[in-house]
Amino acid sequence: MSPKQPSINALSAPLVERLIADADALRLSVTQEAGGARMVDAGAGARGSIEAGRRIAEICLGGLGTVTISPSGPVPSWPYSVVVHATDPVLACLGSQYAGWSIADEDGESGFFALGSGPGRSVAVVEALFEELGYRDRATRTALVLEAAGGPPANVVAKVAEAAGMRPEDLTFIFAPTQSLAGATQVVARVLEVALHKAHTVGFDLHRIVDGIGSAPLSPQHPDFIRAMGRTNDAIIYGGRVQLFVDADDADAKQLSEQVPSTTSKDHGAPFAEVFARVNGDFYKIDGALFSPAEAIVTSVKTGSTFRGGRLMPELVEASFT
Repeated sequence: MSPKQPSINALSAPLVERLIADADALRLSVTQEAGGARMVDAGAGARGSIEAGRRIAEICLGGLGTVTISPSGPVPSWPYSVVVHATDPVLACLGSQYAGWSIADEDGESGFFALGSGPGRSVAVVEALFEELGYRDRATRTALVLEAAGGPPANVVAKVAEAAGMRPEDLTFIFAPTQSLAGATQVVARVLEVALHKAHTVGFDLHRIVDGIGSAPLSPQHPDFIRAMGRTNDAIIYGGRVQLFVDADDADAKQLSEQVPSTTSKDHGAPFAEVFARVNGDFYKIDGALFSPAEAIVTSVKTGSTFRGGRLMPELVEASFT
């Protein structure tokens, strides 16, 4: 880690502790067995809350971003939006929030699998992405956020602790399924992150992205996993909007505005649940270009010019949410 780069673990640690201190008010359940990791249930057995999801999203951003609920949005009948701003969007979104760490029970019988996001990724650095980012954080304690219906079993915790160079008791796992209030909120709060990931996929120089903000409609909770997943994805794919500020000339800024939106995908135009059914539930058969915000606004800080790409489709958000 460069001396000029912040420690996302140092910045996010107070957010984790405040989340736990307010567990009762946020309707969370916190447990820790002797010698084991601290488990924060934000929506599996616990009721959880939208506010918990908002705070969890800020933890996912490594303390480098803010997440707010705004009473405005592109869909008149669903006016509340999740708004995300990150002062260092590349580090916040790709170095922390991106769910890039595959955590699975490959040796046991639990069948546990989840994708880990949050500050713990930057300590273990098991993903090649960190070589591109040129970032590694150091910490004595860390946290991971899982979109899951339960925390990992002890053998998986031990593997994560080994990768991070810590003891199990130095780890905090925060988990909530997509069907929960907190889970849905923190997933929609990835609207800026998916734009950064798309920029990385199309080969844009990440070091030229200097600031970013995004918003997407707050999707209503649904108890069915497929419907819940469909709603959170549709909120971003058809109702998400981002603005990126780039240190680039007009030609590159314009090209990025055209490459980022979900409209570039061959699967664009149908509710996500329908697309998912079309590929027989094989997530990896969905065109990766779909996982992007509906609209991208790109401003060149070199020239002051702004370019727009994609389009909002509030009618598909409405169909998905009702």
